[in-house]
Amino acid sequence: MTTPFLASALKTIEIETRALETLGVALGGELGATVERSVELILAAKGRLIVTGMGKSGHICRKIAATMASTGTPAYFVHPAEAGHGDLGMITADDVVLAASWSGESSELAAILAYAGRFKVPLIAVTSNAGSTLGRAADLVLELPKVEEACPHGLAPTSSTVLQLALGDALAIALLEGRGFTAQDFRVFHPGGKLGASLRLVRDVMHGGEAVPLVATGTTMKEALVTMTGKSFGCVGIVDEAGLLIGIVTDGDLRRHLSDSLLTCAVDEIMTVRPTTVGPDTLLARAMEILSSRSITALFVLDEGRPIGIVHMHDLLRAGVA
Repeated sequence: MTTPFLASALKTIEIETRALETLGVALGGELGATVERSVELILAAKGRLIVTGMGKSGHICRKIAATMASTGTPAYFVHPAEAGHGDLGMITADDVVLAASWSGESSELAAILAYAGRFKVPLIAVTSNAGSTLGRAADLVLELPKVEEACPHGLAPTSSTVLQLALGDALAIALLEGRGFTAQDFRVFHPGGKLGASLRLVRDVMHGGEAVPLVATGTTMKEALVTMTGKSFGCVGIVDEAGLLIGIVTDGDLRRHLSDSLLTCAVDEIMTVRPTTVGPDTLLARAMEILSSRSITALFVLDEGRPIGIVHMHDLLRAGVA
């Protein structure tokens, strides 16, 4: 049974979903063309992206600036009310200003608009009213479609801020792709927490050298078990005469081939060929995904087919990936 509160929540989501669909349609027209010009303008800038807005738009702008900064576009938020009290000094002629106001008539933006015009700082407006004060002052206007607010009184910014946020994300990702910003670049800006851990590389946590459990093809299982037990990874890798990894014997393989003759068998007889492996520059997040999806606990790390290390699920857990 749907309660009144749940019905209200669902209605809000439905209204905001329709707003996003409207934005998607708008991007197929003039708004999309202006987005392209805006991305080109920001990419060409020698300075930074200054993001500004007041009230709820200001909160959204703080998030947009943070997303931009973390994805390769130098950006920060300048509070419009503080701008007229000295913070205009944060803005240079090499920068681009992105100002958001749903109505386009936020009086607090006046100082930044005047400053941008005086010093020829390119200004991009995000507003639903291109004919507003903000729209007229801007070099480019990202005019958002007028949509129904989820607030039953049509007053509290809801759908409108969702559109501002979505457009900000769209710009950020377009800029990310335009800069060729990679996962490794992302790692530089996100060294902390679980995200930072997941962006580390396998080479950062793998075991190498003598710690890697390896035996040559033709080795008896009795000898292989000594290596397997001594290295404590629950597996042993099989290498050919050229040093290439050709197979792996795991605890599971032992259980499947358990017999009186097991110890006298050659590893070649019971090994799993073409085992799942990773390269040293694989992200830890990807390594964890492989281990989890294949229900295995360790991966050999190869460089041109030769094992140079091994990484265990426990290594990823200690690194804080999970």
